[in-house]
Amino acid sequence: MTQQNEYMQQVILNQANVERNLKKRARPILAQADAPPAAMAASLGRAAVEGGATGEEAPAVEVRITGFWRWKNVIVPPNAYVVHTRRGRDEPLHCGLGTSFRFNPLTDSFLVVPAAMQTIIINANCICREKQGILVQGYVQWMIDDFRTAYRKLDFGDPIDPMSVVNTQLREQAEAVIKDTVSTMPLESVLADRQPIIRELTDRLRNIMEGEGGGEGLGLRIVTVQIKEAVVSSSSLWETLQRPFRAERRKEARLAELEQEVKVREREMAERTAAKVLEIETAAEIAQRSAGAEATAFDREQAETSRRARVEADALAEALEHEMAKAAKRADLEQVTLRHQIAAESLRFEASNQRALTQIETDAARRKVVNDVSLEFIKHRLIEILPAIAERMPKPAEMKSVSINGIDGLSGLLPALAAIVDRVGGDRSSG
Repeated sequence: MTQQNEYMQQVILNQANVERNLKKRARPILAQADAPPAAMAASLGRAAVEGGATGEEAPAVEVRITGFWRWKNVIVPPNAYVVHTRRGRDEPLHCGLGTSFRFNPLTDSFLVVPAAMQTIIINANCICREKQGILVQGYVQWMIDDFRTAYRKLDFGDPIDPMSVVNTQLREQAEAVIKDTVSTMPLESVLADRQPIIRELTDRLRNIMEGEGGGEGLGLRIVTVQIKEAVVSSSSLWETLQRPFRAERRKEARLAELEQEVKVREREMAERTAAKVLEIETAAEIAQRSAGAEATAFDREQAETSRRARVEADALAEALEHEMAKAAKRADLEQVTLRHQIAAESLRFEASNQRALTQIETDAARRKVVNDVSLEFIKHRLIEILPAIAERMPKPAEMKSVSINGIDGLSGLLPALAAIVDRVGGDRSSG
């Protein structure tokens, strides 16, 4: 099974479309110009269907036809060219832009063509000098410059799209020029520089359309020629062509990244150095200020200490003066006190002496009284106190008798009583 050539098939299909567009014939619209407007609209619809367009398409130029039978008026819009011919006349009766006229459908005929600028889209499958397929896309904008020349040489007979045949012819011319130009150019030039293609296409179309270089033109004028895209047909070739560029871009990007990283590192080092220097300077300044503050505080403390020492010295001196004054006062007071004590002692001594003298005198008087007391009084007194003495004495555990001899005399009684008292005291201690 043989493999089909897709490119050849596409070329054949495009050629068939071109031939079909070039063989379009004018629709017989004006043959029924004497019909009412509704019949003319139906005729336009049928002509559009026969030409391959939809029944809803309208003519390219909206021309109004008024009046009836042989007395009709054709109203042409101001942005359309019109040519009006009559049977038996070699030259047209009217030919110009936006010209309205009287129309006799039995002897007259007219053609209306848009005067607006036309745009041809070009898609040219080209082969460059390296035998590689390239799709070149562009557009050509043109307009009618000399309608008297253009309507004689070009086919504007399609009322729905009167420019279709002309656009097809110009498109084929443009594609042929682009293919001829690209076939002599290297691939890199086609992709990088489109000006040679534009210049060649403009020159050739201008020679054809405007008749430059000694040739007779078509009454048309080139407005602009542009190449939009130039795309390599092979995706693998396109990727291969992009690899050096991408690699170069990656290299540049990596070098830029490295350069930026170096700059960032340098900036970081500079920032760290500046930060370290600033930190050292700040620490030094802080230390200097701290030392100054400590020195100021030390001076203040020393001044305060000196002031306190002076105050304490003054206070001690004042206290010493007060103490000395106080001691002097105390000495004076003690002297006064001693004098008073001495005086008091003298008085007490005198009083004591006086009391002693008085006591001596009293004792002398008492002894005198005692000596003067009779024996009978002593006995009588002893008899009175003996019961009280007996009550206070403890009860004896045994009965002992004591004889007192010489009771008749006071000298014998007293020793006997003393002996009794001693006996009673010895019994208490033993008990």
